[in-house]
Amino acid sequence: MTLGILETRWQSGSLEIPFCTSNRMIRISSIILLALCTLGVALCYGQDTYQQEAARLATSLNWRPGDVVAEIGAGKGQLTLAAAQRVGSTGKVYTTELDPQALARLEEIATKEKNITVVKAAEADVNLPPACCDSIFMRLVYHHLTKPTAIDSDLFRSLKPRGRLAVIDEEPSKGSTIPEGVPKNRMGHGVPQNVLISELVKAGFEVEAIISDWPHDEFHQMYCVIFRKKHS
Repeated sequence: MTLGILETRWQSGSLEIPFCTSNRMIRISSIILLALCTLGVALCYGQDTYQQEAARLATSLNWRPGDVVAEIGAGKGQLTLAAAQRVGSTGKVYTTELDPQALARLEEIATKEKNITVVKAAEADVNLPPACCDSIFMRLVYHHLTKPTAIDSDLFRSLKPRGRLAVIDEEPSKGSTIPEGVPKNRMGHGVPQNVLISELVKAGFEVEAIISDWPHDEFHQMYCVIFRKKHS
């Protein structure tokens, strides 16, 4: 058996490519090809957004080698990894999740990155040690909190004096549905910036910066509010 000649031909709105074991050609619709290209661009764009966000967080939260940082609701851990790289081997990153599958993925990351510690969060508790963190951040998590008052108090407790908190979220889009169990003052899927600020100020935080031009993708128009833990 001989390998076919490697070639492609564009013909009548479709792309023809060879099977690897013959000279026969397989025809792929241009629509499918366009969809595959679009998916590739979207994935690259999403990854680029995370890189931009990591750079902005590093500046806004003043990440330095040796810092202790936490991500609340880390998902797949892209930003956890970015934080771990910036605080270095002398630093530490706590990464929290509720979802068992997400926790398992984070545990896999932690086996390779020794400065990452995985924590199982609870509905009303982030489960971090008291006064452990120089900074804490969360991305598109706050609007899912069913017990925000308890979590806000726990975040305050987990930060060192004058520690920083970054909350990245989005305004609720018109007609969207409030997640189950979440306070009705969210008024949709998201959280109004003024509601977010009011709740965290009540917990003892003060606003340090409001960043309206936060990097975003085609699905989310995000903002970021940087808070500081007030002196006790």
